[in-house]
Amino acid sequence: MTPERQRAIWAIYVWCRRTDELVDGPNASHITPAALDRWEQRLEDIFDGTPYDMLDAALADTVRKFPVDIQPFRDMIEGMRTDLVKSRYETFDELYLYCYYVAGTVGLMSVPVMGIAPQSKATTESVYNAALALGIANQLTNILRDVGEDARRGRIYLPRDELAQFGLCEDDIFAGIVTDKWRAFMKDQIKRARMFFDEAEKGVVELDKDSRWPVWASLILYRQILDSIEVNDYDNFTKRAYVGKFKKLLSLPVAYGRALVHPSQTPVLAKKAHS
Repeated sequence: MTPERQRAIWAIYVWCRRTDELVDGPNASHITPAALDRWEQRLEDIFDGTPYDMLDAALADTVRKFPVDIQPFRDMIEGMRTDLVKSRYETFDELYLYCYYVAGTVGLMSVPVMGIAPQSKATTESVYNAALALGIANQLTNILRDVGEDARRGRIYLPRDELAQFGLCEDDIFAGIVTDKWRAFMKDQIKRARMFFDEAEKGVVELDKDSRWPVWASLILYRQILDSIEVNDYDNFTKRAYVGKFKKLLSLPVAYGRALVHPSQTPVLAKKAHS
C-alpha cells in the first residue's frame, strides 16, 4: 500500500484496538456505559478536528485526507455496549448484528482508504457489501476459534437455536468435550463462515491495485484458521487453531498472484451479505 494509505489504516486499526481494549483489556471490569459515552464523544471530537491525544490525531488526519464516514465507528462502540450487557445469542440474526458492530464495521471504515480501482465496473454498494462480508467472516472465525476461551469467561457467541438443532446446549460447551454432535455443529458453522469469505472475495478484486495484496493476504490467512479447527478435530475447547509462520509465508505469493487479477470489466450488481 502507499505510505499514506498505510498510515491511515494504521490509525483506524489503533482506534479499533483501543475501543476493543475498553471492554476486553486489563481495565475492562471498570468500564461502564458512561465511559463508552465519553469515548463516543471523543470520537465526535476527532471527526470535528479536535483530537485529544496523538493517537486520536492520527485518525483525525485520516478523516481529513479520506472520505471516511463516522457511522461505522459509532456502531463499533455500540458493539462494545452490547458486550457489557449481553453474553448469549438466541439466533444467528442476533449474532450477525453483533458481528457487524464489532467487525463488519472495520470493512466499511477501510474501503474509503483502500480505494476502488478506477477501471472497476462494480457498484460501490457491492464493494462495501463484500467488505462487510469479510468483517463478518473474520469475526465468525474468531468466535469459532475462541469457543473454549470465551466459555471460560462466561460468554457463548453461538446461536442457541442452532445448538439445539444439533442436540447441544450451554452445558455441553462448558463441559468442553468434543462429541459427534459437536463436530456436526462445527462443520455447519464453518461452512457458513466460508460462505462469507466467498462473498468477500468478489469485492477484493475491485479494490485499487495498491490495496489488493494486503487484503488478499489477510483473507487467505484468516480463512486458514477454519482449516486449523478441522485439523484439530473440531476441538476448540482446549486447542487454539492458528496458522503457522511457514504456512503464512507460503500464502503471501498466492495472495500476490490473486492481487494481479484486474477488476471486472462488466457491471457487478450489489448483493446483500446477509438476508
